[in-house]
Amino acid sequence: MNRLSTEKLKDIVGRLPTSRDEDWKYTDLKTARDISTRWLAAGSAAAFLDLDAEIQRITGSIDANWFVVANGTLQRLNEADDVVAERIDGPPATDSALAELNAALLQDGLRIRINGKPAKPVGVLVIDGAADPSVSQAYVEIELAAGASADIVEYQASQGTAELYANSAVTLLVGDNAAVNYVRLQNRAPGHVQTGRMAVTMGRDSQLRMASYDLGGGLIRNDVVIDLSQPGADVAFDGLYLAGEGQHIDNHTRVDHRVGPATSTQEYRGILNGRCRCVWNGKAVVHEGADGTDASQANHNLLLSEKAEIDAKPELEIYAEDVKCSHGTTVGQLDESSIFYLRTRGIDEEHAQQMLTFAFAADIVARAPVDAARATVSACVEKRLAELIAADFILDMPK
Repeated sequence: MNRLSTEKLKDIVGRLPTSRDEDWKYTDLKTARDISTRWLAAGSAAAFLDLDAEIQRITGSIDANWFVVANGTLQRLNEADDVVAERIDGPPATDSALAELNAALLQDGLRIRINGKPAKPVGVLVIDGAADPSVSQAYVEIELAAGASADIVEYQASQGTAELYANSAVTLLVGDNAAVNYVRLQNRAPGHVQTGRMAVTMGRDSQLRMASYDLGGGLIRNDVVIDLSQPGADVAFDGLYLAGEGQHIDNHTRVDHRVGPATSTQEYRGILNGRCRCVWNGKAVVHEGADGTDASQANHNLLLSEKAEIDAKPELEIYAEDVKCSHGTTVGQLDESSIFYLRTRGIDEEHAQQMLTFAFAADIVARAPVDAARATVSACVEKRLAELIAADFILDMPK
């Protein structure tokens, strides 16, 4: 529902980030602003597509306790042992235009509380599809009680050829001595726009293992912000982004080490082909007094086309002395010596290149921390890679 006047909404849309903002210097949300402006001019209305078959296909591919948000409306609200859920209004607006837009237009917020150790993963499907230009919002808040542990799957998808801008926010609160395995899969339709922010707060001696996979969409921006304010927290998160002709995928991450000891490890990999652009900006801030911090960042990119572009920026800000920190990034093409080796084994050059590209992605796929989701992640990555490099075969990835 629109909680603000159309004029106020237009003002918020007009303040969406542009390339003049430092954190958005490589990504301009002009397309999102244009779609939002036309949608508002049409009375904030659109004819929605029937998504039932796609919802069934996705939720049927992973054995989980699924919650479904379709076109901004909560359509499936399931509870299970150790899992309590409810509709909420969402968080109050902040000074971020994206957060303001989410708060103003949100229809159904979702809060999930995990009190023990659910037998199945908790699945959250956010899916959109309309026959006209449309805008949708999603807000999901997940809280793990002290000592709880759970597998969580977040799946972002869309259908249709009409212009779409989706803006989502996820808050993850991990209690003391709690542990969570988290898989996020973004596989939106070509040309669709998505901005997403995930804010994570870790409790004392808590653990997070997370892997993100960005395959679809036209313009995608992901922000992951992790707050380590309690000692003993251990966070490891990986990402894989596959971009082809016309795609723009931007991943920004920030980890704030406020106390020590605590550990954060991140590795993102990208495979780019055709005229596309990707951004990775990983930042770790070690605040004063956070002695005992161990923070590492790695970003590796494989460019298969001279028209592909990657902007990679690892950042460390350190205000403590007793720390262990490292960062690095690589950008390159397929290794000629490896291609030569495969060719000496009777493999032609085209297939040798395809095998090495699949292998570059396979390591991140193998790290998907939710066992029940790994087969689906593997199948989606294999399919997208085959499209990206025009492969006439598919290699088996870790299941």
